Amino acid sequence: MWRWLTISEKEVQINEDIRDKEVRVIGPDGAQIGIISAAEAQKMANAQNLDLVKIAPQATPPVCKIMDYGKYRFEQMKKEKESRKNQRTVDIKEIRLSLNIDTNDFNTKINHAKKFLKSGNRVKVSIKFRGREMAHTELGKDVMQKAADALSEFGVIDKAPKLEGRNMLMFVSAKPSK
Repeated sequence: MWRWLTISEKEVQINEDIRDKEVRVIGPDGAQIGIISAAEAQKMANAQNLDLVKIAPQATPPVCKIMDYGKYRFEQMKKEKESRKNQRTVDIKEIRLSLNIDTNDFNTKINHAKKFLKSGNRVKVSIKFRGREMAHTELGKDVMQKAADALSEFGVIDKAPKLEGRNMLMFVSAKPSK
């Protein structure tokens, strides 16, 4: 199903919707015309085949501009589309290590984390302690430090390793690109 793009979150009053007695009017070229009645400003806009648009309703008196409203909406939509194109969402990817992880398994997981960091995502490194492993949390810190050292050239540690319940967590984000 097709969904229309929102032009702008703020609703603006145009032409006959403007009910104020007096408004400050700005001409189509950007020059200030002055404070005149809304009806007179509407007549001026109609004479030039343009719209009267209230651009600053909170001002006293409200500020209106004589412009082509269709063109204005098009420009706003274009700006919003451009800004949406430049946005990038950062996902949090997780790699789970264990207390007694083997070297090749560790290297594989670190390579995955490097790939995530290269693509600009944050990485959550976690270790889950099971049973009697809770008595040896310092071994978990050693594994986390080893992971932090391996990821140091691709990312920066946001949150140092911390024990939360049975899990030890550490967050690493990608280094800012220059």
